[in-house]
Order: sequence, then structure tokens, then C-alpha cells
Amino acid sequence: MSSALSTDVLIVGAGVAGLWLNARLHRQGFSTVLVESASLGGGQSVKSQGIIHGGAKYALHGALSGASEAIADMPRRWREALAGNGELDLTGVRLLSEAHYLWSPGTLAGNLTSFFASKAVRGRVDQVKGEQLPPALQDPRFKGKVYRLAELVIDVPSLIARLAELAGDGLLAGHAIEPLLDNQQLVGLRVDGREIHAQRIVLSAGAGNATLLKTLGLSQPAMQTRPLHMVLVKGPSLKPLYAHCLGGGPKPRITVTTHPAADGQWVWYLGGDIAEAEGVAREPAAQIASAQKELGNLLPWVDLSQAQWATLRVERAEPLQSGLSRPDNAFLAEQDRLLVGWPTKLALAPDFADRVLQSLERDGIRPGPATRLPELPKPSIAQTPWEQLLP
Repeated sequence: MSSALSTDVLIVGAGVAGLWLNARLHRQGFSTVLVESASLGGGQSVKSQGIIHGGAKYALHGALSGASEAIADMPRRWREALAGNGELDLTGVRLLSEAHYLWSPGTLAGNLTSFFASKAVRGRVDQVKGEQLPPALQDPRFKGKVYRLAELVIDVPSLIARLAELAGDGLLAGHAIEPLLDNQQLVGLRVDGREIHAQRIVLSAGAGNATLLKTLGLSQPAMQTRPLHMVLVKGPSLKPLYAHCLGGGPKPRITVTTHPAADGQWVWYLGGDIAEAEGVAREPAAQIASAQKELGNLLPWVDLSQAQWATLRVERAEPLQSGLSRPDNAFLAEQDRLLVGWPTKLALAPDFADRVLQSLERDGIRPGPATRLPELPKPSIAQTPWEQLLP
């Protein structure tokens, strides 16, 4: 059996939420061990479109909701971290776009003018024209309107790599996880036979939290998943586009982000309404056909004759909500030494870390004496979906 370890905080699940939390704890002097059973960021994180939402899309049909208010400060916090003067030093993380856009086809443009002038989004949205338009929309045949959001889009693989650097020697590849008990109380975890004692244990494994809770003999907090069926398209004629295309409903008709492939081509990653209910029910070939038709209608000038297509299913894991609605904030439940949570969105990883740090402070948990960890087996960094699906 491997030798026992002791740490201040033991984290299970190294997506962006777990990695961000780990880096924040390190910066505040806590010792940590971060366990990952697969690859770093290989669950929801690397499948994310990388949009750091500020909430504007949630205000499409009225005043700002709780979700909009909760998320409104996230772009600022991420920008400061990317500049190296925030709560983390994320210098070196690739910024794909300084802004995300809302784009309305010509038929909808008139209906949206009053919305964009409303108090709900004033100061958060600016109309752009001509050379300010995203490259993919700079075509004479484009007749819609485009609004620039004060939201950014990051390259998630480079974010995962930077957060892994900030983790130091505390990353651990671990598969078999069991509770470590003392007098029937949870005091740590046994990971591949190695005992790890901790003042606090945090589960941040996304969809994996459900299995971990079952292993610990717990049924709460309950989890829900909201599936997506995303579409990937790669081609030599694609130009950068980071935008929600607005339809008539409360959700974007289609959300396009653009990602670099290793061969220098661009990959469009398609989400929004097309990836939700009806898209989830479609088989891959039908989902691709639907995306081809949608892009043909919205962007007929884009040459897709040499494009490669693939689909990707994503399970967004969240705390259970009535009616499977989307949670407004990051979530954290506390039970003695165990903290269980979900960030609910990539952009809310700082909010998730805030909640854990507030819990530690409230319970009087402070950094223990500095200890040097032995060399541990390290998890690899996840490949992007386009590297796996679009060679």
C-alpha cells in the first residue's frame, strides 16, 4: 500500500472548476491534492465553447434575471486574470476574441432595436458595422444587425494547460476512490490504495460527482444533466465568428465559436438552440444535415463544399433544479468535511472557488504547516474534440 498523505484540501475532479479552485487555494497558502481519474479538463471543460458570459443573452426577453446579475462581473474577473493582475495569473492563456457578438438576421433586426436600447442592456451592448463586423459577416449579402458584447472568448485547452502549471506538484492521477473513515466520520479518501487525509474534501467532478457520492454512501445533493448535441465543422474557407444568432425564442438560434486546429484551419463549433432539445434527439447524420441547412440559410456566402463535419454529445452536469431549469449561480453543498459543487458554467469557475473559500473561512479552516508531497502519478491534459473528431 502506498504511504499516507495529509493535505489541507483534497479536490476530486480536475476540470476548470477544480483546477481554478486548486490554484486559488495554493495562492492563499493552502496545501492541496487534486485528483483526476481521466485527463485534465477532459469532461465538460474541453467541450466548452470558451465564452465568458456576462449575462446579456439571458436578458433577451425582459429585465435582467438573477442569472444575468450573478454572472455580470465574470468577464472583468477573467480579463484581470488573463492580464496577470487578477485573482490568478493566467498570462499566456490564448484569447480567441476580445468580444462575443449578438447577430440578428434581417427579418428580426427591427424587433430588437428597442430591446438593445432598453435599460436592461444599456452600456453592455454596442452595434457594429462595416470593418468592425466579425470577419465571417463582412460580406455584401449580409443584411442583419450585429451587436458587440463586453464578453470574451478564451481558448480552453490553453487555459487548462496554464491552470495545470499553477497546480504545482499536487496533481494526482487516481482511479479507485473510497472513503477514508475514522469513528464512522469521513476524514479523507483512499485513492488507488493511497490514504489521503484532509481538513476538507471537495467534489468538483461534474457528472462524476454522482458516482463519487454513491461511493460515499450519499444521495444528496442530487444532480441533473442537460444534454447537448454540438456540431463541429472544419474547412479552409471558414473565417472567425464568435456570435449568438438570435431567433424568435428566448435562446440563441445558433451560437458559433471558432477554434484553431493544428493544421492552421479554423473549426466552427455550433451550439445554441440547434444543439438542444430537437438536436439531442437527432442521430449524427441528421444533426449535421440540420446544421448544414441552418448555415446555408444564415450564411449562404460561406463555402462549405470542402468542409469536414462531426457531432459531439455533451452532458452538462448541475445540481438538480425543479423543472430541470438552469441554475443561476455556481453551487456548493456542505456536509461536515465534505463539500460538493458544480460551477454550472465555465464562466462561473471563480464564483465556485469563492464559495469554497468562504466555507473554509466560515469554518475557521486555515493553511496547515507546509509539507512537501512525494512525486505523484500525473494525469495527462485532454485533447480537444476537434483533434479527436476532425483529423
